[in-house]
Order: sequence, then structure tokens, then C-alpha cells
Amino acid sequence: MQLDIEIDGWPTANAGGTDWADLAERAHEAAESVEPALANPRLSASILFTLDEDVHTLNREWRAKDKPTNVLSFPMLTREQLLALAGEGGPEMLGDIALALETCEREAREKGISLADHTAHLLVHGLLHLAGHDHVESDGQAEAMEKLEVAALAKMGISDPYEDR
Repeated sequence: MQLDIEIDGWPTANAGGTDWADLAERAHEAAESVEPALANPRLSASILFTLDEDVHTLNREWRAKDKPTNVLSFPMLTREQLLALAGEGGPEMLGDIALALETCEREAREKGISLADHTAHLLVHGLLHLAGHDHVESDGQAEAMEKLEVAALAKMGISDPYEDR
């Protein structure tokens, strides 16, 4: 899968921040290792690292929630369409992910973890949403998705974000 990454307002590696594009690529590789459907070479996804204001607008317009959130995922294929997608053929857009800097920073501080580790978790979470996984319909769905997230993050050397539950 190809990633189209845009970074707007997040601290750059040159300013002592993280290389967000590299982190997104590593999170994709980790998510792909637990969800092989993400490895289809025809797929592409966009990832936008942006500010709370922009994510707030997206959340209000697309989800009718008038507040920012940490990550939004906008899948363009159903799980069934993704699994049926042949490896050869024209390009297919899997979906879009947007991350909100200020919310991610606040949550990372509250959890006592680095912004990079929290962002990696949210990227994996968003990619799994694009692949058709969810955590809203049932506890079983949530447990299955969390298990995939934990496995992917372990491949990145990041500890279980749910271990405190």
C-alpha cells in the first residue's frame, strides 16, 4: 500500500520533533503484519497530520460531533471489498486518516507516554479502521481490534496501550 502523507503544524524532525512520515510508514508496516489485506499493492491511503481545528471541522461535518478528536478514519472500501480486491489492476483508494496535534499531545501527556508512541498507536488504529475493523458494535469487536493493535505496536517496540485497563 502506498501512503500519501501530509504534515501541517506538527513539530518537524528539524525542530527536535519526530519524523512523522517515517513513523507513519513504520506504523503501516506493523499494521500490515497483523492485517495482510493492507499489503495489497493496489491500495493507497492518505494520512494528514494536522491541528485540532481542522479535525474538529471534519468531525463536525462528517460525524456530526462538534469537537476535535485524536484520529479520524474515512474508509472508502468495505471490509468485503478489501478482502475481494485482486492484487493486480488499477489503483484503489482505501481511505483517509487525520490526526489532531493538540489532542494527541494532551492525551500522550495524560498517559505519560511520548507523542510519537501515542501517534503510532493512533496510526495503527486508523489503518485497522480503514481495513474494516471496528470497536463500536460489540465488546468482541473491540477486543479483537485491540489485540491487533497490541500485536502491531509490539513489532514497533511500543508497549501495550491497554495494559492499564
